[in-house]
Amino acid sequence: MKPLVLTNEWPYRFTKGGFADLGLYSGNFRFVWGPPPSLDEIAAHLGPRTPGDKAIEAMHWSDWVNWRRNENRKHQNLSVADFCQLYEAVELWFDTHPKAQLELIWLLDYFRDHPKAATRLKLRLVDHDLMEFGPDGIGDWRPPIVDVTEKELATASVAWQAYRSPTPEACFDLLQRDLSALPLLRPVLLDLLAELPSASSGLGATEMRMLEMIGRGYSTTSELFYCPIRQTSAFEAREMGYLLEGLAFGPTPAVAGLAEDLRGMPQDNLRDRDLAYRGSRPLLTDFGKAVVAQKEDFSRHNPIDRWWGGTHMTNDNLWRWNPALVKP
Repeated sequence: MKPLVLTNEWPYRFTKGGFADLGLYSGNFRFVWGPPPSLDEIAAHLGPRTPGDKAIEAMHWSDWVNWRRNENRKHQNLSVADFCQLYEAVELWFDTHPKAQLELIWLLDYFRDHPKAATRLKLRLVDHDLMEFGPDGIGDWRPPIVDVTEKELATASVAWQAYRSPTPEACFDLLQRDLSALPLLRPVLLDLLAELPSASSGLGATEMRMLEMIGRGYSTTSELFYCPIRQTSAFEAREMGYLLEGLAFGPTPAVAGLAEDLRGMPQDNLRDRDLAYRGSRPLLTDFGKAVVAQKEDFSRHNPIDRWWGGTHMTNDNLWRWNPALVKP
């Protein structure tokens, strides 16, 4: 029997070549940007479909599945845990990106409360970006596979609860623990902690890297959002757009040249936002140059209001990274 695949990338990569019977996509929540989803939203998404789901405004997991002629489509109103029990093996394919590893620990935390389904779980130790695979799927590539045991489940549960905590302290403390059950987790935690405001510049790693790139002549948003030289991977392109707007539209901007149409434009207006980004030519202000030189602290001149996991970052609650955790 072909396995069921749970993955952070589009499932057709696993069904296209006939490897998997079906794939479930886990990217419905944005754990790196914005406040974490509520427990009710998570329960509505992963649990059985009920009439109350619409009131919570959470899409059911089965809404993200391309059922086509799959014989198990008649079971699509089940919870994820019950649906997994229709398969002998359920493979978890999550790559090296922070977004993917957060989705992995979220799901493993869920399965810890569903031991019958958890016995079917197998973890693929993926060391490639799953986006690299084209329309022909994963081909013959089969990364190492291990059983998911209580050690993997417990490690994921501790990490997930730490990330949802109201301060980053619990995540920082995780670095002192044995995380070998999930070998991609430690580098992801370091990448995420680096996105806390720096003790010297008041900006996270991605924001600072974009300023550095602008200062070196990268003058289009396409280069800033997609160029491999950026060397940060916590945020998706649209989230980097929000960060760039924060750098450009505050009381003391570090960036000029961003299209004015973006001010106040709804975040779900993706088409117009994309056009506005394409028409932008970012450049550093004198203040931005001073921030890059670490002579100015961005947060001392501009409001901060965003989330890092369960931590609501504001000017009065500004946890920093040095690279050690610095309390407000």
